[in-house]
Amino acid sequence: MATIRFKAIEEVSKRHPVEVSLPSIKTSEYFGENVFNDYKMQEYLSHEAYQNVIESINQGIRIDRKIANQVAIGMKAWAVERGATHYTHWFHPLNGTTAEKHDAFFEPADGGGVIENFQGEMLVQQEPDASSFPSGGIRNTFEARGYTAWDPSSPAFVYGNTLCIPTIFVAYTGEALDYKTPLIKSLNFIDKAAVNVCQYFDRDVDKVNVTLGWEQEYFLIDNALFNVRPDLYLTGRTLLGHASAKDQQLSDHYFGSISDRVKNYMVDFEIEAYKLGIPVKTRHNEVAPNQFECAPIFEEANLAVDHNQILMTLMDKVARRHNFRVLFHEKPFKGINGSGKHNNWSMATNTGKNLLSPGKTPRSNLRFLTFLINTIMAVHDYADILRASVAVAGNEYRLGAHEAPPAIMSVFIGSQLSSMLDQLEERVTSKKMTPDEKTELKLDIGKIPEILLDNTDRNRTSPFAFTGNRFEFRAVGSSANVAAPMITLNTVVANQLIKFKKEVDALIKKKIKKDEAIFQVLKKYIIASKKIRFEGNGYGEEWVKEAKKRGLSNIADVPEALKAFVNEHTKDVFEKSQILTGRELEARYEIRLEIYTKKSQIEARVLGDLIRNHIIPTLIKYQNVLIENVRGIKELYPRDIYEKMAEPQLKTITEISERFAIIKEAVDEMIEARKKANKIDNIREKSADYSNNVVPYFEKIRYHVDKLELIVDDEIWPFPKYREMLFTH
Repeated sequence: MATIRFKAIEEVSKRHPVEVSLPSIKTSEYFGENVFNDYKMQEYLSHEAYQNVIESINQGIRIDRKIANQVAIGMKAWAVERGATHYTHWFHPLNGTTAEKHDAFFEPADGGGVIENFQGEMLVQQEPDASSFPSGGIRNTFEARGYTAWDPSSPAFVYGNTLCIPTIFVAYTGEALDYKTPLIKSLNFIDKAAVNVCQYFDRDVDKVNVTLGWEQEYFLIDNALFNVRPDLYLTGRTLLGHASAKDQQLSDHYFGSISDRVKNYMVDFEIEAYKLGIPVKTRHNEVAPNQFECAPIFEEANLAVDHNQILMTLMDKVARRHNFRVLFHEKPFKGINGSGKHNNWSMATNTGKNLLSPGKTPRSNLRFLTFLINTIMAVHDYADILRASVAVAGNEYRLGAHEAPPAIMSVFIGSQLSSMLDQLEERVTSKKMTPDEKTELKLDIGKIPEILLDNTDRNRTSPFAFTGNRFEFRAVGSSANVAAPMITLNTVVANQLIKFKKEVDALIKKKIKKDEAIFQVLKKYIIASKKIRFEGNGYGEEWVKEAKKRGLSNIADVPEALKAFVNEHTKDVFEKSQILTGRELEARYEIRLEIYTKKSQIEARVLGDLIRNHIIPTLIKYQNVLIENVRGIKELYPRDIYEKMAEPQLKTITEISERFAIIKEAVDEMIEARKKANKIDNIREKSADYSNNVVPYFEKIRYHVDKLELIVDDEIWPFPKYREMLFTH
């Protein structure tokens, strides 16, 4: 094994940056060239077909079959010109990845030849096997039928030689088996709720889009080193490995100079992304060594979600061209920062206004406060389901690890803005305000832009932070499909806006002026949601104690956190809004538990294999070397000299034996615990058993193996070490 390890390191040392062929034209001239966007539709579709598609996108109107045929013909003609030979319905099943089944355009023709064919029915709907994807019991194995249906709001694109058509994925019964279906529903839901509230301030608003800007963190590791780490290629993270003497202590990697090899990789996937219309704007080194980040310009949320899923696939494929592997696991390396995918969320009107950005007048700022406070209230009331939306096995190792927000949901808005909400709480009364009170209140509200201008710092320890014109949901993990937290956030905020409008309208009916009614309801929400607001250090133990006093949840365990999917509070809001039925929520809960359990099971099996087939033989081999050394000293020297000279070796032999015994016993116990857990049929009980009785062994075993890594001869240690994986590229 040592030979394999050092051969891998030697192979890395010979790497040279893969040359990237830069386009000879400006980015603007090839951006979106592989996307069937608005410009392409106007070129390849009839005016009637184009208008029908635009109406479908903007108003949700169904496209009839006749028009679908026209769209299919135009789309196929464009795709074939781009080199496409196949087409696929591209969707987001609940396993967290994307799925596609490729079909050729051609069909047999009379006379023995073939013709290229792509009709409206092929565009609009297909029937993949629903039983082979996670369904949480919605589909049985013998009930295979499921449907993919075209999503016109997300443009088709050509990748390789395939026309990819973004679609939803539903069961034969119509129940959602994907992320996109409830995402689109939640976007329509918040659109209507937000428009109704906007009418208080601007009658011209008739459309509100959710905007999303994600920040994708990731690690790169050389392919050769990746291939000799079974834990990395089977689980996505290192189950063993002692910290490097130098890692991120000096903060010298963050925003540092990007190496040529890494930069060439970044440039390569950025070019591919631009061709697919993904507006990647930012790239930089992150905090941990070999950790990086990319981020796009804000987009409409449905498109942003699709673009993130496309980019993750693209990054992985391009990485292999550069002899890299990209790691999206939330915590691939212990002791250094893990990776998140911060979701910057806001709402924009058809009149060009950001609803979470203050304006130049008290009226626009009252609108801003309305949406700000209602969002805070929604997070307060639905903190547990927001936490559950980001609860996955990998994120469990990252959240609260003094590098990422804790499992406690809290909202940061900045001390100045927080102070202003406190003042509003004090000044607004339930009685009719005097003209002087109204004037003073309007003057204070008019100062909001100046307050934010002087308070632009971000609280990196907050899971949900206001950053000037948007909220940043920082608890989202790097491997996540960002639709999951967006579905939840859209739904709970929309529900809160509906509640707000009902309360304001009720006061208006009592002859209270509109602005006064708005202020009174906002004051009520400021008071009710106060405990969720926190301006301090979310990483500190003090916050854990304070949060407990405030009655905030702190659920670090994934199976426990996921229970929020099926509590009555969650079911009530999702069923009333018709985003997800109770059965669909139960299915998502079961699927999340099953994925957590299977990933924990795989990690336990891999760890057992690493210990039994790699670590234990290495320990025995090195211990035998030491024993032979002691024997040689004993033969050469008198007893009084021998005992003194052999003392260090004897201590090392003893330490190896002691740790060996602990590791062996823990691995045997872990395997038995895993076997016992595997006999449990109920997935809720099974996941809890894995969490409580199997996963805790991981850290106990690792602790002793990592200590032995510092003792055993480097020449025979079987796996690349952290100093090699994180600093060799």
